[in-house]
Amino acid sequence: MWHPLAFRDAAGHWAEEAVNYMGSRMVAGGVGNGNFAPDLPITRAEFAAIIVKGLGLAEEDGAVPFTDARSGDWYAGAVRTAYEYGLMNGYGDGTFRPEERVTREQAMVIIARAMAITGLTADVSPGDAEKTLASFADADGVSGWARSGVAAGIQAGIVFGRDDGRIAPGDSISRAEVAVIVQRLLRKSGLI
Repeated sequence: MWHPLAFRDAAGHWAEEAVNYMGSRMVAGGVGNGNFAPDLPITRAEFAAIIVKGLGLAEEDGAVPFTDARSGDWYAGAVRTAYEYGLMNGYGDGTFRPEERVTREQAMVIIARAMAITGLTADVSPGDAEKTLASFADADGVSGWARSGVAAGIQAGIVFGRDDGRIAPGDSISRAEVAVIVQRLLRKSGLI
């Protein structure tokens, strides 16, 4: 699908090409009034919608398996689909927390799960993960549950550290960063 557009607030932004491209492919939507808000942190609901659309998955109808998401919510189908495909999980208390910000390590794990769906290698041994992460100043800050997923995205060239040599695993990931990494995922997978 292609619907050419250029978000007003993406002009001159470091991620302008990816933001406009993903918007034109109707994978990443704006926030209204022709804007994308590239530097805002992305929410779990927004991330679910982008990854589901990017992978071309049909949004699942029906009850959403989380206590804080209802079938009438704008994100319900994407959240249900992301959950059904094992891309995103809820929390132990039965919630999804759709408005919660996504951290960089959470996003990288979701991307690694998406890589498995598209056929890219996403299975990284613990030893290889440690070698990959060792070059980053804050590698020790990557959670144990996220280490293989973070390393898989880095090894595939889909995600990178920040300019200062850090992964910044606990930082919020921006809407622009998500547009860029989903675009890389789709290109490396041969889907675009």
